Amino acid sequence: MREIRQAWLNHFVVVIPGQDVSGEDQIAFTEWFGPRQEVRTVKIVEDGPQNFMYVANKRVDGMDGVLPEGEMQFHTDQCYYETPSRATILYALEVPVEGGNTKFANAYRAYESLSDDMKERLKGLKAHNVYDYDANPTIKTKESAPNAPHYEHPVVIRHPETKREVLYVNRLMTDHIVGIDRAESDAILEELFETLEDPKYSYEHVWAPGDLVIWDNLCTLHARTWFDPSMARVLRRTTVAGEKPCAAFDVAA
Repeated sequence: MREIRQAWLNHFVVVIPGQDVSGEDQIAFTEWFGPRQEVRTVKIVEDGPQNFMYVANKRVDGMDGVLPEGEMQFHTDQCYYETPSRATILYALEVPVEGGNTKFANAYRAYESLSDDMKERLKGLKAHNVYDYDANPTIKTKESAPNAPHYEHPVVIRHPETKREVLYVNRLMTDHIVGIDRAESDAILEELFETLEDPKYSYEHVWAPGDLVIWDNLCTLHARTWFDPSMARVLRRTTVAGEKPCAAFDVAA
């Protein structure tokens, strides 16, 4: 487990194929990476803690699946809270014969590829992140409900363990850059999104039943490709609790 955790820090996404993992096994595995995070945004269990949920288009163990179908834009889990998830673990139970893949983007490499002028422009900036699960869970729209969870985080954060700079915005959940003109914010964000989503900084995972995948939620983004909704897709999800991300630069220095 120590070797797996170090591989996770070094490579951001770790795939362990051919596993037979119960819900209890997955929770125990998750706790090697930090304290487990109870489900917050889409809580289904009414009484007691909910430690995992199913990203699925069918009911599993008496629970409705969430985010059942369709393409899903690039995002980082729970960046709309003060404390985003530190890591996410998905275990594949059923997958379609084609599609429903998960793309991962390297936010370290994306930041490093920016021009010096853009890096300087981003210093000290914060982005407003919001997630309206009821209205736009997979594809961003222009409007979000006033009560949708939201939080401002630095556009560039410093990873708490590797100490590297991370470009911390995403197309699905980042609404605008705080304190600048909306048109300028939109232009900057579109450039950043296109950089983050460049295929040369990404890996696309084609799922097989029994795949156990863990990713570093602070330095990667992930997205889902379209699949035929008539085909079953069932993955069990757990997350590791995180801390409030820190800005990469002390602009007052």
